[in-house]
Amino acid sequence: MVVPYNDTNMGLRIFDVLAESSEYVWHRDKESREIEVISGEGWQFQVEDCLPWLLTKGMKFTIESGVYHRLLKGVDNLEIRIKEIT
Repeated sequence: MVVPYNDTNMGLRIFDVLAESSEYVWHRDKESREIEVISGEGWQFQVEDCLPWLLTKGMKFTIESGVYHRLLKGVDNLEIRIKEIT
């Protein structure tokens, strides 16, 4: 499966603004995750049955396991830190 991001050895995930929009699909994760936005302009996050919201530098939020969600592309690469919650 092709993914529109790269994981770094510094624990960051970088989403590529040049990836096709069709690669940013609705999905759900098996684990809950805590997300911290490091950088990226214009990116939005959307949870099923909700309107998307703008991601901003320094924002932290949780994605519960099993919840459908997706990203909407911004104007440059999005860099986030992901911490799995057990």
